[in-house]
Amino acid sequence: MSRPRFHLAIPVHDLDEAAGFYGEILGCPRGRSADTWIDWDVFGHQVVTHLHKGAGVDVTNPVDGHDVPVPHFGVIVDPPTFHALAQTLRNAPYTFVIEPYVRFEGEPGEQWTMFLLDPSGNALEFKAFAHDDQVFAT
Repeated sequence: MSRPRFHLAIPVHDLDEAAGFYGEILGCPRGRSADTWIDWDVFGHQVVTHLHKGAGVDVTNPVDGHDVPVPHFGVIVDPPTFHALAQTLRNAPYTFVIEPYVRFEGEPGEQWTMFLLDPSGNALEFKAFAHDDQVFAT
């Protein structure tokens, strides 16, 4: 299975903070930009941070014993990338909403997952599967 490519626009309250987080902490290459937005290559997907003063999240749903932020967007990466990113975030230091752990251990769809908020409060999930055929396993 090839990884899907998507375009997502998210609100941020400060473009400089967004640049520090997406560009410096996550290490995402910067693309085009203007005074009110910046394009980012987030692991092969286009994410556009748009300046908006109402950014943030405050709703959760229970999943596997954790309160998962809703709304959120997620990126599926390979396991080595997941673990390297988790270590980078720990070294930042960065506070996780949900620390990196194995979700659905021993069940179909077993995955490494972690949740965090960007500086504007947008919830991000990064996950990794040992085998791509488990992404939609039931």
